[in-house]
Amino acid sequence: MASSAPSTDPQVITFGCRLNSYESEVMRDHARSQGLQDAIIINTCAVTAEAERQARQSIRRLRRENPSALIIVTGCSVQTNTELYANMPEIDRILGNHEKMQREWFSPHLPDRVHVTDIMTIRETAHHLITGFENHVRAFIQIQNGCDHRCTFCKIPFGRGNNRSVPIGEIVAQIRALVEQGCREIVFTGVDITGYGPDLPGKPTLGQMTRRVLNLIPDLPRLRLSSIDPIEVEKDLMELIVHEPRLMPHLHLSLQSGDNMILKRMKRRHSREDAIDFCRRVIKARPEIIFGADFIAGFPTETPEMFENTLRIVEECQLTHLHVFPYSPRQGTPAARMPQVEKVLVKERAQQLRTLGEKKLSQYLHYCTGQQRSVLVERNARGHTEHFTPVKFETPDEKMDSLLGKIIPVTVLGVEGKNLVVKRND
Repeated sequence: MASSAPSTDPQVITFGCRLNSYESEVMRDHARSQGLQDAIIINTCAVTAEAERQARQSIRRLRRENPSALIIVTGCSVQTNTELYANMPEIDRILGNHEKMQREWFSPHLPDRVHVTDIMTIRETAHHLITGFENHVRAFIQIQNGCDHRCTFCKIPFGRGNNRSVPIGEIVAQIRALVEQGCREIVFTGVDITGYGPDLPGKPTLGQMTRRVLNLIPDLPRLRLSSIDPIEVEKDLMELIVHEPRLMPHLHLSLQSGDNMILKRMKRRHSREDAIDFCRRVIKARPEIIFGADFIAGFPTETPEMFENTLRIVEECQLTHLHVFPYSPRQGTPAARMPQVEKVLVKERAQQLRTLGEKKLSQYLHYCTGQQRSVLVERNARGHTEHFTPVKFETPDEKMDSLLGKIIPVTVLGVEGKNLVVKRND
């Protein structure tokens, strides 16, 4: 899904993950510093064929609507399929995932149109002090990039390269700068954040780095983790998850399937039993926690019985938020050479999973009615609870502007769509 910033120049259109959202802010800063206020930057995603199709569609539409604009296209889809974009006349400049993080590639005058480095040769993660995010009270912080795993369905390592971690000192400096500007919530993001640290001196784990950040920045009230792999949660991280109140009680898990044979064919590192055990242990120690999860529906060779195991694990892990991808073969991946499930069945299974996810989310939202929550107040009388549930205030008034960036107690009055309706506990 794409998101675009409000009407500030340069315009940045972001597809895909939270890491892309962070990198889009880096590119916005680079473009401003180089005088490209009127540029349009499209940051693409390669997770699914649909994401790539949407990106190309947006590029064509943006060129029609902005015939004289400088259009720069980058991201994972560009990195893994450069020629496709090089053949699009609508694009003025094509940057790889390494180049997009370097200020010099946003110079108004470059001799060539295409600049894409072999990402597998990159050994370090570029560090950038972001001076602010469009949403000033929450920010995504990159803690690592790349991935050393080779899941059979995934092209992302070939778009991002191998695992590279950001040193702890750089992470602390970035967060301190943002907190000083009023940021109240930080989200750690990356390609494989539970793979953090083995390339750094001393080989710190994600848990050890997180503990150090919280100790060094006591003024940061909220910290979140983006998608994690439950089998890689080590002792220090588990201790923080169950005991640290500043680490928010919402985890998003990279599960992909609930069937052991499919997980093996995906070349995942966990079993269904591992996932269930992890969720049960966390819930037992911290009952208020809620879980989301990623799933791929219709993976090659998936039988009805295997798919039923995925449906069942939603209940067994007490999942609340489902992020469902219908499987689409990615050229060059091992899964693309496996026996494929009929497209109509893939679509049906994805819809079945989404319907189950909507049911679970609705149950959770209605369960919240009448309860007390803490809300980080954002713009337009909206915000998020500690469980990352979006809220809208029942009767916003002139006081709301003064509450921007504050964390306040509220009572949940009801549900509107996928939002909780709340009132302040004045």
